[in-house]
Amino acid sequence: MKEVCVITGGGSGMGLATAKYIKDRLVIISGRTESKLAAACEELKKEGVEAIYKTCDTSSRASVAELAKFASEQGVIKQVINCAGMSPSMTNAEKLFRINAMGTVYVNEEFQKYMDKGSVICDVASNSAYALPGFMTKAVKFAYKWADKDEDKFVNFFMKLAGKISDDYMSAGMAYSFSKNFVTWYAAKSAFDLGPRGIRVVSVSPGLIATAMGNAEVEHGGDLIKKACEERMGEADELGYCIATCADPRNGYLAAVDVLADGGSTRGNAEFKHDPLAPLKMAGIIKG
Repeated sequence: MKEVCVITGGGSGMGLATAKYIKDRLVIISGRTESKLAAACEELKKEGVEAIYKTCDTSSRASVAELAKFASEQGVIKQVINCAGMSPSMTNAEKLFRINAMGTVYVNEEFQKYMDKGSVICDVASNSAYALPGFMTKAVKFAYKWADKDEDKFVNFFMKLAGKISDDYMSAGMAYSFSKNFVTWYAAKSAFDLGPRGIRVVSVSPGLIATAMGNAEVEHGGDLIKKACEERMGEADELGYCIATCADPRNGYLAAVDVLADGGSTRGNAEFKHDPLAPLKMAGIIKG
């Protein structure tokens, strides 16, 4: 049977860039818009990638379960790369949180049913996972444990926090940071849950990347570009290579860790180019 790599959010941006580096197996890309996926498949085939697509909304467990079953029927699932997500400029706080946070739960839980030893899940987070002050994430981490046990309780808890901010964008920004911090935590939890079965789980946190999504956030998060080592945004191809490398089976000892691929902006802001307000700007709590 064929070996299979599934990439959610594979119709554009980092997901599509990642797919171009997967040339030794069948690549299944998914997303919500069929026309975008069809065009992406044609682009991938020109790059020498064997690719097919299936629509999927990762905010729906039923949709993710359908995608996982479909993928299992095409061959042996060796890699699942979860690039699907939304940013604050794209939707409201709750929709964003459900796609980013609950979507990660759905992907990890539904796909592991069809995966075995030597396979890998790579969950894509964001350097916004590091934007909130440490005392805030530490104070709410207890609620992360509700995600796969009481979904409504989990989502409602964070919506109440985000709802304390009246500005819609800032509210979504806080939800985004919490959702991505959760992704890094849940990927690590999954690594320990699935590790005994030989399923490796890792996460990657990109910084601001020059994609449609990234460019839409420059107005609010662009201050951190100046904190990066080279003072620039990342390129989709750079992150695609990073994600593909982290998900490569040869990287078999890379597990339960988040790879922060943000050009040094988080470290720069924390130490070498410190701006005490930048994390709050990035998290959408205050305007830059």
